[in-house]
Amino acid sequence: MSDSPSSARRQRKMLYTAHTALRRRMMSVPLSKELRSRFHRRALPPRKGDTVRILKGSYEGREERIAKVDRRALAVTLDNVTSKTGESKQTALPVRTGSLVLVHLNLADPWRRRRLKVTEADLSPEELGVKPEPEEATAAAPAALPAPVAQAPPPHDEPTLEDLLDGDEKDDDEEGENEGDRPQNEAPAPKTAPAEEAGKRIRTSPSSAGGKS
Repeated sequence: MSDSPSSARRQRKMLYTAHTALRRRMMSVPLSKELRSRFHRRALPPRKGDTVRILKGSYEGREERIAKVDRRALAVTLDNVTSKTGESKQTALPVRTGSLVLVHLNLADPWRRRRLKVTEADLSPEELGVKPEPEEATAAAPAALPAPVAQAPPPHDEPTLEDLLDGDEKDDDEEGENEGDRPQNEAPAPKTAPAEEAGKRIRTSPSSAGGKS
């Protein structure tokens, strides 16, 4: 006895062997009321960059962006929708398209725009997949620097730092000139010891000369 076309066995086989184009149509997500009245469509296959609203589960009511479309598993991966593994790690949680509603479409693909019969002029930057640039913050005006205080000139009777430096250079030049004028063969005069000078003074003093006479 053969299985009926509606049996679970034939349905599982059909899903397992379905072509990717058929899987794309099977994953179609219904549009919200605003998009339905705007594009005159009831459902569209999801794409990366679309924003959906979750209708079931622990994340019910949240609107997240589609990060990945897995046609093999007939599910999508959303931003900020994760589950915790046995090792306490966060991993992406696949969500079946039957519990989603499209609220914003990514119309960056020209082929998709032609299918919906819209132009770039009719779309917002978010629908074109362009991130809005942040407004440039006006740079604050730099604080005015204080005016330099004029220093009074030093009095004439007090030497300045430049005069002291010039005087040291002049002294060094004079010492160099004196050493250069002295002949190399001439030895410096020997210095007499203090004791010998004292003895000479004693011999030549008038008191010592009178005592001897």
